[in-house]
Amino acid sequence: MLIIDSPSHNAFFNIASEEYLLTKFPTEDIFLLYINAPSIIVGKFQNTLAEINLDYVNDNNIKVVRRLSGGGAVYHDLGNLNFSFHTLLGTNDFLDFGEFTSPIIKILKDWNINANLEGRNDLLVDGKKFSGNAKLAKGGKMIQHGTILFNSEMSVLSDALKVNPLKFLDKATKSNRQRVTNLIDFLPTGATIEVLKQKLIDEILKDFAGKVYNLTDEDIQEIEKLTKEKYETWDWNFGSSPNYNFKKAIKIPAGFIEIHLDVEKGIIKKAKIFGDFFASKPIEELEDLLIDEKHEIESLNQVLSKINLTDYFGKVTVDEILELFK
Repeated sequence: MLIIDSPSHNAFFNIASEEYLLTKFPTEDIFLLYINAPSIIVGKFQNTLAEINLDYVNDNNIKVVRRLSGGGAVYHDLGNLNFSFHTLLGTNDFLDFGEFTSPIIKILKDWNINANLEGRNDLLVDGKKFSGNAKLAKGGKMIQHGTILFNSEMSVLSDALKVNPLKFLDKATKSNRQRVTNLIDFLPTGATIEVLKQKLIDEILKDFAGKVYNLTDEDIQEIEKLTKEKYETWDWNFGSSPNYNFKKAIKIPAGFIEIHLDVEKGIIKKAKIFGDFFASKPIEELEDLLIDEKHEIESLNQVLSKINLTDYFGKVTVDEILELFK
């Protein structure tokens, strides 16, 4: 088994590396470790906007990236260790999460921490979740990857993933928010995320006949290329969301305004605006301007900034109307 410790804290790069390694090593077993700077990783089948607090994410420069596997959205930061096992499809039971979570449990038991795999894919200690796991099959390989909350900023985690469920109506996979905890609260003094990482590497070296592989300059260039072409793009991270209906209402000095959107692959296909505002022009004109635009604030800002919104709502600002779409 090849053991790869990513040199990057960039979530786009690290999620892209999982796909790259599938093609780089089509038959080898791999154990990949990485730590991301603040970021939200959403499941493949999720509606991204329905999983994140968009204002908070933008204000705090938190990256948002869609992964290849299903499951729910998770928050990553520098206090969070992530791991990814790659093995040939059929070598292990696809529905069994125990094989590749056992090294983590074993290490923690050495620290006198009674951690267990509970439910389908979660690791718990003292009844609280510290690791969630997901799987996917692609290119003849199976990937099982997970996250380990070591010393993550719990308040940021909560705020970044806090959304209004009334805004969205869709059939996308929803995240199951559970009671979570950091391992640092259970570990002896002096334990660090780097110590945990090295213990995991040592365990894989011993139990899986592992050997360390360092990404080459060519590997890094190819991963960065995939990052630019796919994992940093709006089309992948937001446009790949399942179809959804969005609604929101605001009360501003100009009046009460409510918007309803039908969105397909991130693109507005239908828009209806209601309220008690005063318009000198038909509101249907503005609704038509929204069709085929991205449900994305930067794009909508460009559209709304080019027109006189006073004609449709009375005395308003672009920023006030943009709030409708968040």
